[in-house]
Amino acid sequence: MTNTSKSVLLVMDVQNRIVEMMGNNEGYLNDLEQAVAAARKANIPVMYVVLGFREGLPEISPTNKRFETLKSSGFAFTASDPGTAIHPKVSPQAHDYIITKKRVSAFAGSDLEIMLRVMKIEHLILTGLATSGVVLSTLREAADKDFKITVLSNACGDRDEEVHHVLVNKIFPAQAEVLTTEAWAAGLNK
Repeated sequence: MTNTSKSVLLVMDVQNRIVEMMGNNEGYLNDLEQAVAAARKANIPVMYVVLGFREGLPEISPTNKRFETLKSSGFAFTASDPGTAIHPKVSPQAHDYIITKKRVSAFAGSDLEIMLRVMKIEHLILTGLATSGVVLSTLREAADKDFKITVLSNACGDRDEEVHHVLVNKIFPAQAEVLTTEAWAAGLNK
């Protein structure tokens, strides 16, 4: 049986507005829902990482091309913005953790690393939107921090299917184990 006591499932940027921007892919949401259910069944903690800013977006620098574009588009990702909420298909439960970040990586501007260290987590299972955004940035930073990493390929999504394919099949395997949700869940029961 896989040692799950030092693992955590990260569900990253699966917020209403981002899911909408990615095309409301029902197949993706079903695969992610399966991953969350498998983690809970195996007593693996689930952490939701969300993008969130203060009203008025003072954390967004005009020199940050990605977030300045977000700011000018009217997508605020503030507490008062309904698009900021986690998609209801994978809603957190009372014992889950919600980590708010200020940049692309789940570690940037958040208390994620503190929570992982306090919980003695050694293995991150990554899911989220987008593969070329939060998943890639978090994977790189987590590898530099010496975490063991698994990426659930079908529980990650990207607007560009070719970019997603290249990342999960050619780039990520150098630093992480890449599995489907089904293969990962099956391995939890061995």
